[in-house]
Amino acid sequence: MECNKILEVILNSGHRMPLIAMGTVAIGYRHFDTASIYDTEEPLGKAVAKALELGLINNRDELFITSKLWCTDAHHDLVLPALKETLRKLDLSYVDLYLIHWPVRVTKGSKYLESLNENILPFDINATWKGMEECCELGLAKSIGVSNFSCVKLKKILDQATIPPTVNQVELNISWQQEKLLEFCRANGVHISAWSPLGSHGSYWGSHKVLESPVLQNIASAKEKSVAQIGLRWIYEQGASMVVKSFNKERMKENIQIFDWKLSTEEVKNIKQIPQCRGSFGEWFVHENGPYKSVEELWDGEI
Repeated sequence: MECNKILEVILNSGHRMPLIAMGTVAIGYRHFDTASIYDTEEPLGKAVAKALELGLINNRDELFITSKLWCTDAHHDLVLPALKETLRKLDLSYVDLYLIHWPVRVTKGSKYLESLNENILPFDINATWKGMEECCELGLAKSIGVSNFSCVKLKKILDQATIPPTVNQVELNISWQQEKLLEFCRANGVHISAWSPLGSHGSYWGSHKVLESPVLQNIASAKEKSVAQIGLRWIYEQGASMVVKSFNKERMKENIQIFDWKLSTEEVKNIKQIPQCRGSFGEWFVHENGPYKSVEELWDGEI
């Protein structure tokens, strides 16, 4: 196997998804993860158009584009218009994967982390999912899924869905290993995609627990790999994909050189002993007058 060839997973929709998202086409990346709230859809669309113009890719089908429904549009009647706006910004006719960003609805105009908890509205999970299914039926999204959903909330969709979620994109790394959620999703055919695969150091909720882990540092030294490669390889061995953020070309190359070797049983055992702590608690969605009055309610106790 070529060490710089990104492997794919077949989702329950039948579509293939590259296991590592973001990066640049020039060094092998084909999966790009964006969202309405990131304000990166339009720049990404322009980059895709430029890549086609320059011949870096032959056609749009060589790419896998993921975007997400923001909380202001988490309502049955708003899902389709939101995706159409996303497609307008991307200048594409479809996305490969469309996710409900959080199991939350907020008032129109509410910005990320700006007093969101004061603008929480009731959220109808199944009605919103029906809107997602309509996007899929219209061919505007090849696959649909969720992000930041607990086992309990995901089960609510699975119990009623005509088209089941293909993906649950969640915080997952060696400091937050999500064993219960991984088992639940495996049992129900839902693929896990990891955001914060290396701990999101640099963000306000992130930490250096992954990259500064003595356990990972020892394994990396013994294997002559980087600590990041050990962390990403562990995620891959859980059957999950990952969204990486580095724009450093050498690190981006390292990120895709994780498929032609494996962790030993002893190394996996040592990683499992690492103390666990969620990085992002989503406290901005908690309010005494909202549906989630504590982070325990938001995550259904899965913290």
